[in-house]
Amino acid sequence: MRAMRGAGCAVSGLAAVVLVSGCGGGEGGDAGAKASSSPTVSVSPTPDPVPTVEEPVYPAGPEGDIDRLADEKGWAVDELYSSASEFVADICESLPESAVEGASRPQWLAESGNLDGAGADILKVGVPKLCPKWTKTLNQAVSGDYERWFGNGTYVVSSKPPTDEQLAEDEDTVTIPPGTYRAKGSMEDCYWERTSESGEIIDNNFATSARVITVTIAASDGQFTSEGCEVWKPAG
Repeated sequence: MRAMRGAGCAVSGLAAVVLVSGCGGGEGGDAGAKASSSPTVSVSPTPDPVPTVEEPVYPAGPEGDIDRLADEKGWAVDELYSSASEFVADICESLPESAVEGASRPQWLAESGNLDGAGADILKVGVPKLCPKWTKTLNQAVSGDYERWFGNGTYVVSSKPPTDEQLAEDEDTVTIPPGTYRAKGSMEDCYWERTSESGEIIDNNFATSARVITVTIAASDGQFTSEGCEVWKPAG
């Protein structure tokens, strides 16, 4: 009878695995339940990745040196240019042709707005690197000590720049200092005139064939007009 009860217990353990406590005792069941429970693990949030800042890559050579210094100094160029070195290169290419329109090269450089803002600082660094032969021209433009030339047009006679009142009346007003000027070249239909402030003609001439023309503009003159002539340069 005892053997049968033992066998019966074994059979019932096979038939119903869930009744473990009926054959193995209460302590074993509790240990199994405890072992099967998983501990709670706290997971810290993953921090956001720190964005990486890419360092600018500068080309080798003087162009890279100009761009690097411009960035360090915070020198901004006109939006027409992608970099400071491109601005300098454009000025270097333009200087040889700048006198064609009737202005000396330093005059063109100073009066065309190229020295505005950071332009002067960039050019003082860049011109000696990219086109050193124009360094003297740049220095003259920066200092204001340069010769002014005059092409065709009408100029107000004055040793000073146009006043705000004159510019308000005509934003294209340009002054010409009194003095003696000379035009050289092949001039077939060159007309010039000096007028008073009221517009009365003081002196004029129409040259149908001339190589050299010299005109003296007095401080008392009001305007000087030139049409079809070569560039007027100080005769001194």
